[in-house]
Order: sequence, then C-alpha cells, then structure tokens
Amino acid sequence: MDWSLVGILLLMGAGGGYAAGLLGIGGGMVLVPFITMIFTAKGFAPALVVHMAIATSLATIMFTSLSSVRAHHRHGAVQWRIVALLAPGIVIGSWLGPWIGKQMNTSALALLFSVFVAFSAAQMLRNKKPSAGRDLPGTAGMFAAGGVIGTLAGLVGAGGGFISVPFMTWCNVRIHQAVATSAALGFPIALSGTLSNIYFGWSEPGLPQHSLGFVYLPALAVIVAASVTMAPLGARMAHKMDVAALKRVFAVVLFSLAGYMFYRAFA
Repeated sequence: MDWSLVGILLLMGAGGGYAAGLLGIGGGMVLVPFITMIFTAKGFAPALVVHMAIATSLATIMFTSLSSVRAHHRHGAVQWRIVALLAPGIVIGSWLGPWIGKQMNTSALALLFSVFVAFSAAQMLRNKKPSAGRDLPGTAGMFAAGGVIGTLAGLVGAGGGFISVPFMTWCNVRIHQAVATSAALGFPIALSGTLSNIYFGWSEPGLPQHSLGFVYLPALAVIVAASVTMAPLGARMAHKMDVAALKRVFAVVLFSLAGYMFYRAFA
C-alpha cells in the first residue's frame, strides 16, 4: 500500500469536508483538481482521468453532506421546505449531468470545470447582496432551478452549493440558512449523480482495477474517512464566525485550482 498516497488523500478529504461544512459548497471544487493530479500521477488513462475525478468527488459528497447536515440541523438552520421543492429537479438534473459529461472528452470537461470554479470564485469575491423584496419562485420555478443546479453539479462533481447558495441568498434566504440547506441538497445531488456515473461508466474500457463505473473506490474510501470527520466541524464553525474574510481567501484558492484545470484542458 502506498502510504504517502493515503496521507495525501486523507488531507484532501479533511480539507474538502471542512470546506463543505463551512461554506456549503460540497467540497467537489477543491477535490476534483487534486484527484485529477493524483490519478494522472498514477498513470490512469488520460481520456478517463477527469471523468473519474469528477465521479469520485461526487460520490464523497453523499457522506460529507450527511455528516455536515446533522450539525446544521441541530442549529435549526436547514430549510426543509426548500429542500423538498428543489429535490425533484435536482435528482433528474444530477442523473443527466454525468451523461452529458460522458459525451465530452477530457479536455472539454476540464475546461468546463475550470470555468465553473472561476465563476464560483468570482461570486465569492463579489459577495453581492440580494435586492430587497425578492422571494423564492413557485413550485415550477423551484423544479426548474433544481434541474439546473443538479445538472451543473453532476457535470462538475460538486455538491451544487456554488449555485444553490447564491440562488437562495438572491431570493433573500439568510446566508447561514442557505449554506445549511445547500448541505442537505448535497445528498440527492451526490446519490443520483453517483448512480449515473456508475451506470454510464460501467462498460467503459480502460478503467483501472477497483473502479465502480467512473468511481474509483480506494480513493473514495480514504477521502470519506477524513471528510465525514471534518464536515461537522466546518458546519459548527459556520454558525460561530463571519465567513466573509474566509470566502475571500478561499476564492483565491479556487482561482488557482481553476487555473490548473484550464492547463489540463490544453495539456
């Protein structure tokens, strides 16, 4: 067993889990670039590296979201009515996202990921306040919003917080409630997206041993072991501090990761 690799994966899982709990972003935007680096170093098929990194990252969110949402629920911050309205569209979109991703080559998928990470970082830096009086849309609008969130999250292997948190705050949901509700939405996104990645990657030639579709199980197990420990700590910290300054620092990190994935797109 490569213990140095295990150590790197544990650190990645801890960082991704903490970020997921603190910022409601699912952790995928942090994990995908690092997993891509590791899978590339291990000599996985170049045509599959980004697809597998996205699928493995998305699978970790099933566990991270359950771990962090418990801490948020204890604070009464999860808006379960919003979860119920967004979830149907999210489940459908999260299934379609990996299917769309499979039609794209590695370069196109890496480029798409870098664009969305850069967009998310820019949104964090802007920190634009919602207009007074705006409210959540009706049932049809929430279904459509869930579909968009799920599709994009399934495509880039994230928990959807990079869209759902700005969407909810834009509709005047308090930031702490938006983060907590985004954590709850991470589970249906990750479950549907992971099943889709397993189904559409099942017969893909060139997958390494111990893969379940596009999901690489050894990396999943190690990352989850760390992330489920750290996600509740991040969630508790989110209710104790003003995360504005932290978001600015995190945005710089995201821009760096977006730059790496942009490089991968043309490497």
